Amino acid sequence: MSGAAIYIKKDLKITDVQLEILIGIISLYSLIGSFAGARTSDRIGRRLTVVFAAVIFFVGALLMGFSVNYGMLMVGRFVAGVGVGYGGMIAPVYTAEISPAASRGFLTSFPEVFINLGILLGYLSNYAFAGLPLHLGWRVMLGIGAAPSALLALLVFCMPESPRWLVMKGRLADARAVLEKTSASPEEAAERLADIKVAAGIPKDLDGDVVTVPKERNSGEMQVWKDLILSPTPAIRRILLSAVGLHFFQQASGCDSVVLYSPSVFRSAGITGDNKLLGVTCAVGVTKTLFILVATFLLDRVGRRPLLLTSTGGMVISLISLGTALTVVGHHPDAKIPSVVALCIASTLAFVAFFSIGLGPITGVYNSEIFPLQLRALGFAVGVACNRVTSAVISMTFLSLSKAITIGGSFFLYSGIAAVGLGWYFRM
Repeated sequence: MSGAAIYIKKDLKITDVQLEILIGIISLYSLIGSFAGARTSDRIGRRLTVVFAAVIFFVGALLMGFSVNYGMLMVGRFVAGVGVGYGGMIAPVYTAEISPAASRGFLTSFPEVFINLGILLGYLSNYAFAGLPLHLGWRVMLGIGAAPSALLALLVFCMPESPRWLVMKGRLADARAVLEKTSASPEEAAERLADIKVAAGIPKDLDGDVVTVPKERNSGEMQVWKDLILSPTPAIRRILLSAVGLHFFQQASGCDSVVLYSPSVFRSAGITGDNKLLGVTCAVGVTKTLFILVATFLLDRVGRRPLLLTSTGGMVISLISLGTALTVVGHHPDAKIPSVVALCIASTLAFVAFFSIGLGPITGVYNSEIFPLQLRALGFAVGVACNRVTSAVISMTFLSLSKAITIGGSFFLYSGIAAVGLGWYFRM
């Protein structure tokens, strides 16, 4: 959307407010998918929920690609947004539940890895299709998203169901078969099954192909809401606050403003021409993808907390540097200062690098690990909901905020929020 927005504004002749609503509203729409995904995944299983999400993505991409006006484009964003909610909730949960403990951090970071790869491919599609006629280019940029959605829906049938979900349904034989395929040894599979049974409230001595899950542990959705939201224990309250705080500060620090509005940021820095803007924006995507790959190898070796604190500290410094550079440019609008332009680019790349090496992937990994089994799907959905609401506020106000307090002032504001987030992470 970041590159397509340039051409959508020209073709449909929409205002800045309409544009930022179009870009940011998908995050609010995703709330529907986030909470529906929690219920769906508990009822029909994690794997079929992934298929359902892929179908929604597919329809949303086609609607956007064939849009004839702003209203139809918004409908396509709505459908795609529901898919974002489903995908954002189910991918980390499913991955965490099929992964052995020794490699869970590495594997659970994969959703974030491929979100970043998708962002890079989106930037590249912007660049590749920029030469098409105005009325066609942005539609191809958005419609091509149907292709990976179709592949996901087909290939997920080669994947096993979550062993944790199978145990929650009392299907021990099926869970055992999955664990034997996803564990290093039969002993590890047996140990993982025993741990899941304990978490699900099934006595260790209760065995068989299909067993009845104790009613007090399978007491329905209202009990899950009560245990997590309405009357949580002090431990659960601490877990919930940690999860929500992690999601809130991840988005409130302005990462979506950088990702979604990179062309606008670089234009403010003095870079002109659509091809140059999209070319530099591609560098943002490459940097994000490279550093998220580095993070996958560090998560299990260095640990979640050290990477989180280092990442957020680097983001604060990068945002201050970017705000300073853009403020200097704003005070000298007629003078193109190469060193300041270079500082803008370097600060932006540094920001996405620090984000991708810590705060980006750790949010999903950490939240998938800290919730008890019975509360995991809803707990993750609550975290994703907070993430999406904050993302919507940030992305739907960036252009207006930049006009009100200057674009440099916007990034100073984000740096202050990130600094508060650093204190939160250190304390919580």
